[in-house]
Amino acid sequence: RHRFLKADPDRPILPPEDIFLKEQQFFDRTRAFAALSLRPPGGGGSRFAQDDQPAQQDGEPAAQGDQPGAQHDEEAVVARTVAESTPWARPLPDVSVERGATAPMARLQKHIDATPYRILLVADSEGRRETLLDMLRDHQIEPVSVGTLAEFESGDEKVAITAAPISEGFFWFEPDARRTIQFITENELFASGATPRKRRRGQEQTSSVDALIKDLSELKPGDPVVHASHGIGRYQGLINIDLGEGPSEFLHLEYADKATLYVPVAQLALISRYTGVSAEEAPLHKLGSGQWDKARRKAAEQVRDAAAELLNLYARRAARDGHSHRFSPHDYEAFATSFGFEETPDQRAAIHAVIQDLVSPKPMDRLVCGDVGFGKTEVALRAAFVAVHGGKQVALLAPTTLLAEQHFQTISSRFGQWPVKVAEMSRFRTAKEIKTAMEGLADGTIDIIVGTHKLLSADVKFKRLGLLIIDEEHRFGVRHKEAMKALRAEVDVLTLTATPIPRTLGMALEGLRDLSVIATAPQRRLAIKTFVRNESLGTIREAVLRELKRGGQVYFLHNEVETIPNRLEKLQQLLPEARIAIAHGQMPERELESVMRDFVAQRINVLLCSTIIETGIDVPTANTIVISRADKFGLAQLHQLRGRVGRSHHQAYAYLMVPDVEGLTKQAAQRLDAIQAMEELGSGFYLAMHDLEIRGAGEVLGENQSGNMMEVGFQLYNDMLAEAVRALRSGHEPDLLSPTGAFGGGIDIKLHAPALLPDAYCGDVQTRLSLYKRLATAERPDTLDALLEEITDRFGKLPPQGQALFDTHRLRILAKSYGVLKVDANPKVMNITFKPNPPVDPMRIIELVQKNRAVKLAGNDRLRIDREIAEPRDRAQYVRDLLRSLGPPKVAA
Repeated sequence: RHRFLKADPDRPILPPEDIFLKEQQFFDRTRAFAALSLRPPGGGGSRFAQDDQPAQQDGEPAAQGDQPGAQHDEEAVVARTVAESTPWARPLPDVSVERGATAPMARLQKHIDATPYRILLVADSEGRRETLLDMLRDHQIEPVSVGTLAEFESGDEKVAITAAPISEGFFWFEPDARRTIQFITENELFASGATPRKRRRGQEQTSSVDALIKDLSELKPGDPVVHASHGIGRYQGLINIDLGEGPSEFLHLEYADKATLYVPVAQLALISRYTGVSAEEAPLHKLGSGQWDKARRKAAEQVRDAAAELLNLYARRAARDGHSHRFSPHDYEAFATSFGFEETPDQRAAIHAVIQDLVSPKPMDRLVCGDVGFGKTEVALRAAFVAVHGGKQVALLAPTTLLAEQHFQTISSRFGQWPVKVAEMSRFRTAKEIKTAMEGLADGTIDIIVGTHKLLSADVKFKRLGLLIIDEEHRFGVRHKEAMKALRAEVDVLTLTATPIPRTLGMALEGLRDLSVIATAPQRRLAIKTFVRNESLGTIREAVLRELKRGGQVYFLHNEVETIPNRLEKLQQLLPEARIAIAHGQMPERELESVMRDFVAQRINVLLCSTIIETGIDVPTANTIVISRADKFGLAQLHQLRGRVGRSHHQAYAYLMVPDVEGLTKQAAQRLDAIQAMEELGSGFYLAMHDLEIRGAGEVLGENQSGNMMEVGFQLYNDMLAEAVRALRSGHEPDLLSPTGAFGGGIDIKLHAPALLPDAYCGDVQTRLSLYKRLATAERPDTLDALLEEITDRFGKLPPQGQALFDTHRLRILAKSYGVLKVDANPKVMNITFKPNPPVDPMRIIELVQKNRAVKLAGNDRLRIDREIAEPRDRAQYVRDLLRSLGPPKVAA
């Protein structure tokens, strides 16, 4: 301790009374406040027995559910304090039964009659409250509707209903039992209410890469966005404007020179997030100038060329016949059983997709994206088993020697019971071992080879290579990628990555590469707690000793090889109780291998290392990492390094040390903020996109294209690329600049009625924005039907404004296929404007005009309908029927 005090004069140890309150002082100070005590059902909260009686008072025996020894002196003090405070709460007795039965209401009525307490029913939202009220009234339960708790407390009604985002009910005790309130939520009433169903449906929505990219982070005021017709502006929030037909909701965008643009929420398909540089540095366009037209024209040319190049590459690959692997299901099951864990649903789906690829004659090119430690390696092992069982050789390519060694150990262990020969080619192997491995590959005696870029050298020859597995492809250099491309033309390819680069994601998005996402964390895995701290001896000692005292191990990352011996000396002085060793890439291979084996075997408990540990080292007992000069690392790299810990069910910690938190550069601060904020499991995708925003799009498609991408934004560029690929695939020239193309203004639908989700119906702005975006990008009627079902389930029956919003989008989807540019349907007259040469038979239009007096031709591309229809819903239906009467469209617009 004396040594520690000398080592850290900045943080002297204070006497306890200067830091802590005594127990009685603490409770004396809290007595002035109300106490809220919530306990989970059955989890040691014995005083909160599952009945309608208040909590046990002092001196009463514990309820039967108590665990032996659970009642400590401190708990007794807390219980006494709670009992003396007013008001306080405890969990609710179970009142839920199966959803959809009539029993919940009968049971609720019985409960209301029996309980002496007042009851407040809580619905998820205003809309759900109205729906629930109708159901309650159908069963002769008549609660009053209240807006606030105070409103209910001030009245005398026994039962009321309100809207609040509460998922579990509880008791709110007052000294007067008649004023005690029992909260019962809608979810509990039906056992599986709107919230769980909403969450499941949300997960289905985000399972595609498209949703993953587009809904990465919700739009906040000040964020840059791209409008397809007007360019880059800044989102300032949602605003209600009354144009004389009732209030409608608009996006408020601000452009250069403080110019303002209001975009109707029905046209949200025209808006995309701008990613390319940080929000503050986004290049805002000037409204009405030719600046945006010029930028989008250049980008459209580049997109067309890029799409053609990508299609050519993948067409050549698809043209050849792949190998259809055959294997014994019985043997495969035996191999799968040797996996010591239960597969997560995502992992199971990825394995299934890979095996389907292998048994089909089409060549496989699949990307498996999964966060660090989410089980990508097991997917590769199953694929390797199928390929080897079918008589083919497998090559696993790793970016670092350590990772290759780890993969070799894993594969040797898993295939130990099978007649499979595994070899390794890396710096850890002698020249003789490498020569023997190369001979084995050439004569076919080696089945699986694991190695670094040595595998890509020209003198490595395979007899019957069938599967190439690439771990973290983006970490290889350009020359190595060219060698991979040559191999790719001949064999099935499986690529594993934790933080996909945007180009890779983009190619998967366009269907040029197959993609499997493993987004579910393994069971019992905990998120890594991440701290950004000023580097000090006291913090380092505290962090390391906390881990060592629980029997764990620590990575200490110091990424300057020249000064690593100095750091070792300082750490040995600071931590005399630790067993410290050095590992970095410039060490002799055998020495490095020996150190790593000692660390895995726990003969060393602090590994002072460089970024050589970045990929793949799996040591379950190492659960703290200290990263010196964290401000010098990129976001994806920090995420990878942090992923070295937390590989088991123990809580892991990452300490990002910087010289001065206050003095960080803007970009370094943004990076560290992002990684600290995104410590939850599965955040690799999000971090990859944050990295794109912080450091710019860079060489996503090479130097030429990146400039144009910066001009129009990554997401819109991707949308254009998708459209160009679709057009070229179907044999058409991409039409990116037409009014309905990727850069056009879309279809303008005006029903002259408020079309929005009112604030009282869906109160959260971010939720509304997300729903507006999903509506605006829906391309099929069944997508709208599913959305309508979801929104009704979450918020209740649609109000008229919401109905008008859905009618607008139903009309938009149909009108697009007929080549319509604009529909203006007011109560007295309707106009439908078509694009030049729409996909409609001209004779059908002439017949329509001849048969229907109300319909007239107004110029070459416009129909005018003189007909009075009061209801916006009926007007939308009339236009839909009129378009259908023109027959099916000739080709897709």
